[in-house]
Amino acid sequence: MFDTYRKVIITVNQNIMNKNNSNKSKWSPEDCPIRGILDRFGDKWSILIILILGENEKMRFSELNKEISDISQKMLTVTLRTLEADGLVKRTIYPEVPPRVEYEVTVLGKSLLPHISGLSQWAVKNEVAIKKSRAAFQQ
Repeated sequence: MFDTYRKVIITVNQNIMNKNNSNKSKWSPEDCPIRGILDRFGDKWSILIILILGENEKMRFSELNKEISDISQKMLTVTLRTLEADGLVKRTIYPEVPPRVEYEVTVLGKSLLPHISGLSQWAVKNEVAIKKSRAAFQQ
């Protein structure tokens, strides 16, 4: 799978380099369309939020905040807005007093869930080995 991913990145970037005919790196953020998308999942919270929302039909902000106890309200707000901008999360505001806001994973976000699930399974399967490697590295 990694080889396929790498080939796609190289092919896309070669096409871009040929079009631009410049000396820029093929991995520069401006020229690599894949990098701009995958950068989203390199942050601390996005994958976790998508997983939690994927397990629940809809959740309110306070429910998400309780579910992820170590995230600040500001960071949760920023991450949800970014995921909403990417089309992965939908925010619905109900005109009530007090206002009610619910979040849910979009169709696009749901299409990402099997991939995140695979990554999560890999992490669980390899957790012990990774922890041993980290401990050995620190010595």
